[in-house]
Amino acid sequence: MKKRLGNASALIFALLSGLIFGLGLILAGMSNPAKVLAFLDLAGGWDPSLGLVMGGAIAIGLIAFKIAGKRSSSFLGLPMNLPTSRISDKRLVVGGLVFGIGWGLVGICPAPAFVLLGTGSVKGIVFLVAMLIGMGLFELFESYCKSKLASKKP
Repeated sequence: MKKRLGNASALIFALLSGLIFGLGLILAGMSNPAKVLAFLDLAGGWDPSLGLVMGGAIAIGLIAFKIAGKRSSSFLGLPMNLPTSRISDKRLVVGGLVFGIGWGLVGICPAPAFVLLGTGSVKGIVFLVAMLIGMGLFELFESYCKSKLASKKP
């Protein structure tokens, strides 16, 4: 019974956190592709306002990760699952480049896409469908590479 209450608390907390995060994205303008593209357009009509939002988010994230790194469980009693690797490998760099190119082309990244989906935006729906297709293609490619590697072993 106690475990069920813990899971329910975690789900409620996750829902509230997501709603607050989504509201923050809306208020900051990060769910508006035109505003994001204006932030990324350094050679044109650059809008630096999202830089302040990102700076604030990075500062809060640094503090949160510092606190989380010293804990073995969350405030809800769930285990902490923080990444341990600090290596920037080829997959991370290529993934970051693909993400950055996509963000620069359309002004949408995954979290704002869900906000746009909630508003019924066609752009958000198209982005999420394309993102899911890309994730599926990546998984197929990974499986193919692993099977090729496994078949080469004696």
